[in-house]
Amino acid sequence: MVKESLGRPIRLHRFALSGHCHRVELLLSLLELRFETIDVALEAGEQKSPPFLALNPFGEVPVLEDGALCLSDSNAILVYLAQRYGDARFAVASPQLAAEQQRWFSVAAGPLASGPAAARIHHLFKRPVDLGAAQARSHALFRVMNAHLNERAYLLGAELTLADVANYAYVAHAPEGGIALDEYPSLRRWIARVEATPRFVPMPKSPLPAG
Repeated sequence: MVKESLGRPIRLHRFALSGHCHRVELLLSLLELRFETIDVALEAGEQKSPPFLALNPFGEVPVLEDGALCLSDSNAILVYLAQRYGDARFAVASPQLAAEQQRWFSVAAGPLASGPAAARIHHLFKRPVDLGAAQARSHALFRVMNAHLNERAYLLGAELTLADVANYAYVAHAPEGGIALDEYPSLRRWIARVEATPRFVPMPKSPLPAG
């Protein structure tokens, strides 16, 4: 049953091909929250327009509006939604798990963003990126994640958490940046488990790079 937010409907300002936006959209779906999406034309520079900058002075998507609250930064939005509307699935049970979850948020904002996300941006949007360095960072990260997932179903243990939501999209779509996942079987099984979650919503697929 889809839940209603309090006050005005939740609004997600997004770019559909952004993994940062997808992680928020995925959690909204998992929490069964009713929301509307507002697509931001990044290629036209809409994120730098005065109306958008009034929502987020950093000029980045996603932005979440929930009643009077306006919040940016995808990982911050995940924490807000989980605490405001979440259930036991997304509760942090101990200080240790809270710290481990924060570490995976840092991975999502660090090596994931500068590795597979950067390589994908280069191929899809022709952004100037040191592709070799981005791909090398990606493989270094995936080796660590694959070994980590050899011993557990999800990043924090036996159940899906915000850590998985934060890291899924750019890992699953790494081939769009020329980064094959063939040599990471545990990572591929993790992707499949996330995608089998009830109310999972996919991010649109983009063409793979030639060659």
